[in-house]
Amino acid sequence: MAEFSLPKNSKVGKGEHHAAPEGATNVRTFNVYRWNEDDGSNPVVDTYELDMDKCGPMVLDALIKIKNEVDSSLTFRRSCREGVCGSCAMNIDGKNTLACTKSCDDVKGDVDVYPLPHMSVVKDLVVDMSGFYAQYASIEPWMKTKTPTPSGKERLQSKEDREKLDGLYECIMCGSCSASCPSYWWNGDKYLGPAILLQSYRWLVDSRDEYTGERLDELEDPFRLYRCHTIMNCANTCPKGLNPAEAIGEIKKLMVERQG
Repeated sequence: MAEFSLPKNSKVGKGEHHAAPEGATNVRTFNVYRWNEDDGSNPVVDTYELDMDKCGPMVLDALIKIKNEVDSSLTFRRSCREGVCGSCAMNIDGKNTLACTKSCDDVKGDVDVYPLPHMSVVKDLVVDMSGFYAQYASIEPWMKTKTPTPSGKERLQSKEDREKLDGLYECIMCGSCSASCPSYWWNGDKYLGPAILLQSYRWLVDSRDEYTGERLDELEDPFRLYRCHTIMNCANTCPKGLNPAEAIGEIKKLMVERQG
């Protein structure tokens, strides 16, 4: 019988425990994934007890409090704190989301905080997004035209055409959806994943863009587009409430229509 085991450095151990301050009555426990390649040890989960009477309501507030007051070595990304930049995407309570918009009150019991799954960890809660952004660049996410720009005018579109971009332009490229997609886990080097394909459809459906055929040619590949099996994890986890699976389905319809 075949025997399988996880790589040595994938086995997560128990880390340090940081008790709540003396006299704290409103205490929440945060279990945070920790890993530093430089020390050569396996990842661990450190436990932090925080006085929520002296902490903001969001998970990001708790992480900032930990870094500022308890353990300055904790590493994570964050920027806008308004759910706009996508920097603080991580796995919280078993679901990919944004730490800045995830309320601690939405989690029952301990708050478990891990990096986005199935992406290489750089340190602690920071994952390597370089491949993700390289795929984004590969779809050329900007308007491409063949006709001259109207003299002294913008390229206009009707209200109806503008509405076709709703549910697409709001994507903040946080990577939560792609990191929740099994097809992306197994074929991330070839399959573009839900976030990139949603962005691709944003330009395919833009009435001002004139490279629809060429964009579809680039997607006509067994892996780049067609690894999507409509599992719907992407729509379930998107912190902006978008539906990448629907956008992928629309791209597939465009592929069929142009063959007719």
